[in-house]
Amino acid sequence: MGFIGLLLIPVLDVLGFALSLYFKIVVVDIVLFWMIRYKLVTIHNKYAEKFMEILKKLTEPVYKLIGKKVPPVAGFDLSPYVLLVIIFIVGSIITNLSIWLHNYL
Repeated sequence: MGFIGLLLIPVLDVLGFALSLYFKIVVVDIVLFWMIRYKLVTIHNKYAEKFMEILKKLTEPVYKLIGKKVPPVAGFDLSPYVLLVIIFIVGSIITNLSIWLHNYL
């Protein structure tokens, strides 16, 4: 394995882990949104409000960027779902590249 492989594989692994973690954060945000919308969960608890605030700070900037390119459909914001697809595709590419580097370098 060459020097580039020794440097690139850990970077790809960390990037893959970060994408996996962000994917889970977006899924939690989507699930909580629907649970609040259908009144399965209330956010009148100070800890729940703080948790929702943290989720908003982590996801809202990316949703806004995607929302500029993907308009709402019938008043429904598709940006969280588009983000999940993007993360899944990029994560798959990173995972396959990492596997290829492990095998061929």
